Amino acid sequence: MKRAPRVILSGGGTGGHIYPAIAIANEIKARYADAEILFVGAEDKMEMQKVPQAGYKIEGLWISGIQRKLTIDNLAFPFKLISSLWKSKKIIKQFKPDVVIGTGGFASGAVVKVAASMSIPTLIQEQNSFPGITNKLLGKKANRVCVAYDNLERFFPKEKIVKTGNPVRNDLLNVGANREEGIEVFGLDSDRPILLVLGGSLGARRINQLIEKNIEELRNKNIQIIWQCGKLYYEEYKKYNSEDVIVTAFVEKMNLVYGAADYVISRAGASSISELALVGKPVIFIPSPNVAEDHQTKNALSIVKEGGAILLKEMELEEKFLPTFNALVENSDLQRELGAKFLSLALPNATSDIVNQVEAIMKN
Repeated sequence: MKRAPRVILSGGGTGGHIYPAIAIANEIKARYADAEILFVGAEDKMEMQKVPQAGYKIEGLWISGIQRKLTIDNLAFPFKLISSLWKSKKIIKQFKPDVVIGTGGFASGAVVKVAASMSIPTLIQEQNSFPGITNKLLGKKANRVCVAYDNLERFFPKEKIVKTGNPVRNDLLNVGANREEGIEVFGLDSDRPILLVLGGSLGARRINQLIEKNIEELRNKNIQIIWQCGKLYYEEYKKYNSEDVIVTAFVEKMNLVYGAADYVISRAGASSISELALVGKPVIFIPSPNVAEDHQTKNALSIVKEGGAILLKEMELEEKFLPTFNALVENSDLQRELGAKFLSLALPNATSDIVNQVEAIMKN
């Protein structure tokens, strides 16, 4: 392409949709310094803060998902959908994009659907092993579907699928080099093992309860903890901050916490899995049972069946957590095997490969 592209990116609601979109935008900017990039998100969601912080403009739509139970929001959904489709059309007509990219979430549904109906090239990026409703619908009309897992032909047209992996931040490609800096930043002891607990940007109540219940047991094993409890729970759990327990709502420098960690307990969101694959540390996944189609469990199982991680379901935690964790801590061979196998499943060139596909559909 001779001229710099004009690109709309849309995806939001959670960090799992936002950060891949920002990574794609950064790669486009690296290739085309004068590219025009506009984000479209849901006007009351976290993308309205995170995208401007990353240096990009964003337009908000009045849209939200359908709740599983009858609520006022559900009654408003048809009006929100009409509003978001109308505004998406207005945004596209004004911005005149060469391509529209969706990374999941309800806001991306409206703008990608409108773009496809206007014959503008579209690409969707599906992070999970089991797609959400939005991407399943969009996949029929999109020019390209970039995926992170095998066997998605039952959801998307086979000829449109390209396995690229999920976009991750470049600073995660060599986290081993960050170990000493990470330990120093958090004021921890380099001679004692470090457990990293990740509950996602909002937090995970059941994981927080698990750590709270077992915190003295973990300390008695000489283990230090970096505990990302989520912004919804920080006020409740900050009382546990101490020399060997660091409680934080959100982690900005993931490369440093991953570098410092010896073991990880995490939810099984698609972005977390893609990041942890690059990190190559032993991981216990505790999937959220409260997501559509139980996709976190399916994501985690795809790693577990390859021997790359351990899976505990929330209903098993009372009985199995301590025996499982103790067995991991006491077996250095198991730690190495899990880390090495997980690392072998990583797709470190995902962001670049996705932008290659963006260029291909723009040229066609």
